[in-house]
Amino acid sequence: MGADPAETPEAQDGLLADDIVHFVRALRIAGLKIGPGSAVDAIFAVQAIGIGDREEFKAALRATLVSRREDMALFDEVFSLFWISPEQIRKIKQLMDPLSPRTPRDQKANPGRTRASNALMESRRRPPDKPQPPEKEVDARFTTSSGEMLRTLDFEQMSLAEMNRAKKAMEKITLPADSIKTRRYERSNAGRIDPRATMRTFLRSGGDLMLPSFRQHREIQPPLVVLADISGSMSQYTRIFLHFFHILTRRRRRVSTFLFGTRLTNVTRQMRLRDPDQALDECAALVKDWSGGTRIGTTLREFNRLWSRRVLGQRATVLLLTDGLERDDIESLRTEIDRLHRSCRRLIWLNPLLRFDGFEPRAAGIKAMLPHVDEFRPIHNLTSLADLVNALSSPAGTTNARRRDRHA
Repeated sequence: MGADPAETPEAQDGLLADDIVHFVRALRIAGLKIGPGSAVDAIFAVQAIGIGDREEFKAALRATLVSRREDMALFDEVFSLFWISPEQIRKIKQLMDPLSPRTPRDQKANPGRTRASNALMESRRRPPDKPQPPEKEVDARFTTSSGEMLRTLDFEQMSLAEMNRAKKAMEKITLPADSIKTRRYERSNAGRIDPRATMRTFLRSGGDLMLPSFRQHREIQPPLVVLADISGSMSQYTRIFLHFFHILTRRRRRVSTFLFGTRLTNVTRQMRLRDPDQALDECAALVKDWSGGTRIGTTLREFNRLWSRRVLGQRATVLLLTDGLERDDIESLRTEIDRLHRSCRRLIWLNPLLRFDGFEPRAAGIKAMLPHVDEFRPIHNLTSLADLVNALSSPAGTTNARRRDRHA
């Protein structure tokens, strides 16, 4: 570790296998699913081809340790940081030289660079050698745990470490278990008698025995459409909720994601990438109006005209994430939100302004949108996110309709 595998003396001392094991451990910390057998295969592969060429050495490790295409970028980043080549050492010396040309700071980092660096730093950590102080018994009956504080902490007030903990907590949230009945049928052990299946069974037995066959309506998860505001007042909340929407897209079929500020951007294809860092980087590169102004009515008109018939079929549920602070024509906003409401099975408005106890719908945009939504919910911490999941699992219109009428 720290030198080119083709030139290091560790290969001659028989310590290259230990370095490969540490490299596999770093890959596992970075997020790759690698078993102990893969490390053994990697050692045998390196012994078979030798370590004379760096590219052949990298290809042997990649062939035995990477099984998914989306893990290629992360593997390359960990490899370049773990097995430092003489070229990279020369580049580091150039960076230390004040007369050498500098690399522009705004250059975009490769996907997986952050997780690769954190994985290598994690592998270098060692437990402290200092003696631990004696344990003290503390009465925690009237204290608040860190997990409870994290669930109620506003996303806008979180530090970087707390944000990473919140993202890990999102992975453990139980996804909504909503389902709807379709017109199609499927076989069942009880229910309505299926005449055609019964007759086929009767003919198959030669007419000696007639046993009834049953059928029931097929149940599927309805499509989920996300319309997220990325204007200046909503960008901080949208960034963290894009991570949750990425989890939904990965584990659920037919999830469509749209971002809007002054224009509408479809990022459904980018959100389907398995790596969350790469997916969010692709979304940020595609959107041109991040942290800009807000034109809710105009973007809803574009969605209703171009996308509603494509993604709102089969009784879809729409999640609208915005604060409702419209600056354009209010009448146009009222017309488009009403059309959107009539096109979907359920329209849920997620507004972070509801985190304030004294919230009142005084803005003209909020007053225009509020009568045309089924549920009006706060969305600013992990607790509100869990409540949203429970609301999606419950029958439509049973939870927050009263709250919407109270604010109207």
